[in-house]
Amino acid sequence: MDRQQEFVLRTLEERDIRFVRLWFTDILGYLKSVAIAPAELEGAFAEGIGFDGSSIEGFSRVFEADMVAKPDPSTFQVLPWESEGKHYSARMFCDIAMPDGTPAWADPRHVLRRQMSKAADQGFSCYVHPEIEFYLLKNMPSDGSEPIPADNGGYFDQAVHDTAPNFRRHAIEALEAMGISVEFSHHEGGPGQQEIDLRYADALSMADNVMTFRYLVKEVAMRDGVRATFMPKPFTQHPGSAMHTHMSLFEGEANAFHDPDDHMQLSETGKQFIAGILTHADEISAVTNQWVNSYRRLVHGGEAPTAATWGRANRSAMVRLPLYTPNKASSRRVEIRTPDSACNPYLSFAVLLAAGLKGIAEGYELPEEAEDNVWALTPGERRAMGYRELPNSLAEALNVMERSELVAEALGEHVFDYFLRNKWSEWAEYRARVTPYELESYLPL
Repeated sequence: MDRQQEFVLRTLEERDIRFVRLWFTDILGYLKSVAIAPAELEGAFAEGIGFDGSSIEGFSRVFEADMVAKPDPSTFQVLPWESEGKHYSARMFCDIAMPDGTPAWADPRHVLRRQMSKAADQGFSCYVHPEIEFYLLKNMPSDGSEPIPADNGGYFDQAVHDTAPNFRRHAIEALEAMGISVEFSHHEGGPGQQEIDLRYADALSMADNVMTFRYLVKEVAMRDGVRATFMPKPFTQHPGSAMHTHMSLFEGEANAFHDPDDHMQLSETGKQFIAGILTHADEISAVTNQWVNSYRRLVHGGEAPTAATWGRANRSAMVRLPLYTPNKASSRRVEIRTPDSACNPYLSFAVLLAAGLKGIAEGYELPEEAEDNVWALTPGERRAMGYRELPNSLAEALNVMERSELVAEALGEHVFDYFLRNKWSEWAEYRARVTPYELESYLPL
């Protein structure tokens, strides 16, 4: 038994923790959990916990159902509130394995870890810093009617008498109690819309943090008498919820994106990484924006990117080069603005990293910078300026993804095939459904 496992077992005894929740994520990004007693944990470290993989979305077929969840002791944290009476619970993320001990190809953590290993083979470690947006609601209707925002605040508003300020304080306290550092928080542009930015971490730790973040935010919201949703576009008339993703590569202690002699302080490696993201933007769209509703956010005239462009401090571009902080080389990074806050973070970080690494490996050339307000241009104007349009529906994104060698390699054959099958099924169900818009517009015909 290693020291980290010993620390976990000792903490359980010292804190009198009665339940340990073992967490993992399915292919679509839903959090799964099994609770065990502390007395069972030493055996779980040694042998894992067996479960029926065929009952988890995309994990295995019924005739090869046995799978094993192996807790990762480095992810151990005590949950920040009492449960199960007056006792605390703890959680650990798990790696999913087959009965023979080999990693399960369907495990999103394994997909991301495999991509990080490819980065390491090229001499890089990857760090991520997400800005996560979501809405607080007074209700969560189940009949398809529009929800009611929890407040009427706007961008950066300090709404003293509304729920939001207290909620953000409670949410940040819960996050930091679980070792997740928060950089900023504020009210976003839509009524009830919030943003909390997490301090950078390596890509795998950050994907774990995003999953924990979504769980904690929903729990804190319920405790504060409201509900939280990470739906990409819950309101027609208000902005969607993004997960703007800042990424950087390091070579040892040195930021591989920084070049003090370049006029943008951006290295050739950084330029090639951006070029890789832009070149493969269409192919990875179905992963970073995986729901039918995701493409309600990615519409012309909104605040989300609709063309494969980049710019310096240009918030209308798909990839933004944030302002460089002088004498702080570690701050040079790129911001990808397409992902939404309902994506699977493991798969999204994996395909973004794969696209960027491809650009570096093959020496992609960075296209001309977008200096215009891309949001204000018509599709025809964008095409005339050489900007390539991004997919405008899930079906269009899936059609491109099906032909992508890069995404197939990054996700692995099992995840790639299952993801496509599941999403085509979602699209077929959506296409067959009559919407309120159609009834309102066409019923009198």
